[in-house]
Amino acid sequence: MLLIIAIPFLLLELYLSLEVGENIGFLWSVIWIVVSMLIGFRVLQSSSLTLMGNLNSVSRGKLSMQSFQNASTAYLLGAIFLIIPGVLTDFLGLVALGYTVYLQFVAKITPEQTKFDTKKGDDNVIDVEIIDEHTDRNSRS
Repeated sequence: MLLIIAIPFLLLELYLSLEVGENIGFLWSVIWIVVSMLIGFRVLQSSSLTLMGNLNSVSRGKLSMQSFQNASTAYLLGAIFLIIPGVLTDFLGLVALGYTVYLQFVAKITPEQTKFDTKKGDDNVIDVEIIDEHTDRNSRS
């Protein structure tokens, strides 16, 4: 199954890379590959900070666990796709990083969710329990 997907992907990657290389020239193609790899390595190096920021958003209730998983996966895939040389993988890496930025932007404008209901009771009522010690002693004798 993986082979069925990988072969057309690699052929498309080769075709697009050769077309872009032919249009922009060999030197610019090499510069593109080196710069995209450096960006991918830098993104991968800062992944721990980004993941901790996303985890902080989860703890504040701004991101759901599903969104956290999606953002983390897209971030790491984006970094790996940028490291792999090629036009198609660079494009997919930018799309994945864009999706991560989108999820983080949505998390920043989403109001914080609390895990408990703060409006359960009346604020003017004090709940107390009165223990009568005299009746408690008489019942034991």
